[in-house]
Amino acid sequence: MLTKLTHITLFVKDQNEALDFYTKKLGFKIHTDAMFGENNRWVTITLAQQNDMEIALMLAESAEEKALVGRQGWQKPFLAFACDDCEATHQALKKNGVKIVSQPEKQAWGISMAAEDLYGNNLYIVQGLP
Repeated sequence: MLTKLTHITLFVKDQNEALDFYTKKLGFKIHTDAMFGENNRWVTITLAQQNDMEIALMLAESAEEKALVGRQGWQKPFLAFACDDCEATHQALKKNGVKIVSQPEKQAWGISMAAEDLYGNNLYIVQGLP
């Protein structure tokens, strides 16, 4: 039986620029950066507090994969994150040059906001209620 989710694939145009964005602007850590064969690079990132869930930054190669870059969640959030302080997270992301889609707003389930990654994928961020 399935026990846990370990990886999510995120198609990217350039693994180096995606790695730079996710580590320097969002605070992810590199989990794996290895070559498999001559042209097959496997790059995964994790959040510092959750190293058992990896995002694989997969180079989009085919026309179909390239069409998915920045549109993996279509117009809905592709990735959702929890945070301790939504307002502080908002300010940090803004300072790092991350595009903010919606400002922190109180909801029934907490305070949430949205941002975009470097390709336009929607990132949902929520601070749950105590």
